[in-house]
Amino acid sequence: MAQIPLFPLGNALFPAGVLHLRIFEVRYLDMIKRCLADGTQFGVVILRQGSEVRLPDAVEELAMIGTMARIEDWRAPMPALLELVCRGTTKFSLFHVELGKYGLWTGEAQMLPDDPGVAIPDTLQVSADTLGKLIAGLQRDPARAAKLPLAPPYRLDECGWVADRWAELLPLPPHEKETLLGMADPVARLARIQAFLTDHGVLS
Repeated sequence: MAQIPLFPLGNALFPAGVLHLRIFEVRYLDMIKRCLADGTQFGVVILRQGSEVRLPDAVEELAMIGTMARIEDWRAPMPALLELVCRGTTKFSLFHVELGKYGLWTGEAQMLPDDPGVAIPDTLQVSADTLGKLIAGLQRDPARAAKLPLAPPYRLDECGWVADRWAELLPLPPHEKETLLGMADPVARLARIQAFLTDHGVLS
């Protein structure tokens, strides 16, 4: 078990995903400065209820599964503002969360095993091919690509990596992203994603 600081978001971070953050709230500025000083990570969790920016009398409810985030780059364009580029590392389950007096959530977390490197079955190959085409298109538009949760190495031959990138990119409701985070079987996770892509006409 580990006690970790938590950063609740409307979207989900998956392992190997890229997360761009603008930090301006005092509770998170202090947290990030500690992470930078100590070389530590923080946990990203989905907000089931509430706002990313703390509001008076608002109720925040956090998902009990998330992904650790490692800060890979940062800049301070002005006082009290940090811009971060983070990378998802390890998934975790939360057993207890606590809201501190300054509004920072912390949690007691158990780290979860990494996905096995499972090859993509023929029935799900179209999802990987379509993501590959999207990445190829983005490589011709570096400014747009720099803002998306995609970065090399592009493991388009692994079920877990392809499923996780789609899960970050697609406008899925928070409860669906939480479900996907909790699925330990990468083949089943990609199959669930492919069903969504098919239903919404994304796959050609």
